[in-house]
Amino acid sequence: MPEFLEVRNLKKHFKTKRGTVHAVDDVSFSIGRGGTLGIVGESGCGKSTLGRVLVHLEDSTSGRFFLDGEDVTILSRGQLRKFREQAQIIFQDPYSSLNPRYTVEDTIQEPLHLSRRYNKRQMDEKTAQLMDLAGIAARLRLAYPHELDGGRRQRVVIARALALDPAFVVCDEPVSALDVSIQAQILNLLMDLQQEKNLTYMFITHDLSVVRHISDDICVMYLGQLVEKCPAKELFAAPVHPYTRALLSAVPSANIHARRERAVLRGEIVSPIDPKPGCRFAARCPQASEVCKGPQKLELVAPGHVAACVKAQAQKTGAY
Repeated sequence: MPEFLEVRNLKKHFKTKRGTVHAVDDVSFSIGRGGTLGIVGESGCGKSTLGRVLVHLEDSTSGRFFLDGEDVTILSRGQLRKFREQAQIIFQDPYSSLNPRYTVEDTIQEPLHLSRRYNKRQMDEKTAQLMDLAGIAARLRLAYPHELDGGRRQRVVIARALALDPAFVVCDEPVSALDVSIQAQILNLLMDLQQEKNLTYMFITHDLSVVRHISDDICVMYLGQLVEKCPAKELFAAPVHPYTRALLSAVPSANIHARRERAVLRGEIVSPIDPKPGCRFAARCPQASEVCKGPQKLELVAPGHVAACVKAQAQKTGAY
């Protein structure tokens, strides 16, 4: 699968009165065309900030990223307008991401109008196509957001995101605000749209059950850094980073008779403000030792599987 999105050493820092918050710190990965990369981690680890930087809702501090071989790290106003047609985002809360004064038709037609490529008849035709594609009934064309349930609102958001036929879509926890039964419908819709339009997704979530269902590869983030990346099946079968193992141990099981050992994390979370060198998870890691105070880099521990843990790397090579 050829690489479509490539991210190299991306950083996003925020200046505060107390210091610099390292929201995204030296992150590198790639996504193949038509593939889905899941980004998981607890709240505050930098998942959403990473997604916002990649669609230029936030400017990066340093690093570079490429879309279909083109460097899109820094763009002029004209280039940004063109980029918006190639990269879109679906937000977590469909209600707050919709204008309450816009009907469904107005919402979907807004990007079409801003593109200046469509006349009124073409916009009406395109709107009808997008509503059908997203599973929105034609009778809801003049409905307002407050008249729709959460699932229908998210379908409107998806239709708007796809209005200009983007190739890359950041899905920022698109189902976490929905009921479980509706979550499955929206996930299946996203997967059907990906297959039909060959879309490339970056799927951000804290729900490991969801990311397992939709992702080809998964990245695990902790305090702004990637700590593990591998194919989805391998992450659940053979996780190597202690933080990943702790996350997986917390996933509920439908089998009430299954005996599982829960990894309970203790210790204080390291502050993201000017963090010290070394493993940021060490203060909560039951396997931490002096070696964890040194630099931690993503290293290959198995084919297609990388982790930023010197102990995990040493265990794979037989050093421990």
